[in-house]
Amino acid sequence: MDLDVAQVRAFVAAAEELHFGRAAGRLFLTQQALSKRIARLERELGVALFIRQARAVRLTEAGRRFLPPARRTLAEADRAVEAARDPGRPLRIDVWGHLYDPMRTVGQVIAAMPGLSTEIGHSRDLSAAVTALRRGEIDMGFGRVHPAGEQGQDRMASRLARLEPVDAILGTEHPLAGRPVLRPADLRESILWSPATLGKLDFLRRFADHFGIAVTDSTVNLGLDHLIRGVRADRRRFSLLPADIALPAGTGARAVPLADPTPLYAWSLIWLSQDRHPLLRTLLRRFAETGLRRRWLEYDAARDWLPAHDQAELRRALAVPAAPGHAGQ
Repeated sequence: MDLDVAQVRAFVAAAEELHFGRAAGRLFLTQQALSKRIARLERELGVALFIRQARAVRLTEAGRRFLPPARRTLAEADRAVEAARDPGRPLRIDVWGHLYDPMRTVGQVIAAMPGLSTEIGHSRDLSAAVTALRRGEIDMGFGRVHPAGEQGQDRMASRLARLEPVDAILGTEHPLAGRPVLRPADLRESILWSPATLGKLDFLRRFADHFGIAVTDSTVNLGLDHLIRGVRADRRRFSLLPADIALPAGTGARAVPLADPTPLYAWSLIWLSQDRHPLLRTLLRRFAETGLRRRWLEYDAARDWLPAHDQAELRRALAVPAAPGHAGQ
């Protein structure tokens, strides 16, 4: 029989996660699509690969025998794709979430790889970056990945790369502007100002829902100056920015640290699990190594707040080796 690489990839992801939901998220598939691929593979092989239980799955003896060669099959398939591509062209990376300045992170990793040739582009949002990947226009994306984004997109892989604490941004006339530090609960009588529709700024929506804070939003994100003007337009308003983004002097706004808990903004990498640039694995490994050295993935549930989806992504990122040997890691 001829193995279907997509089916093998679904099996390997499920075998490593031992959870069809997490495996589906890792490959940007629906759980139903992942289950169908594995079922077709089992029918074609004529053996059961998993024992399915109410809340978990585990490998059969046949599944355990199949896993090592399945991993090697994926690795060889990926190498075949890489060999067919031009190794001399630059690695193309798109970033999004420009208000939160994703290049602060990407630039640190690229700067430490002086021989790496890159082209940096700017996608409008997660959906636009996924479309560019599927069309072969870019090799990697960097920004916030969230469940409402592009679930169900085939051949996608992702990995959490950085968690950043955020500050509250308040106008100097805000009643809490003089505080040295604030708790999210202190802001319940305030209004969270979103400089774009909440559908585009998933983190702000989840923050507001979790802490019971009212929101008002704009239609188009026009950058930092627009955010500050929106905050200053009503003395009850505030917004959120990563803690190390400096506010321009004389803007009439200030950044106040948040604690108890500290909200963390999650940045992730996305790429095609098959169509890889020859240097993509090297860059993925360097992101992991830099994150470990600079403690980019530190999270303490007693001290920090992270949306549930990002917590799951963090657990997966910490469980994956720095140098992926097969797609989807």
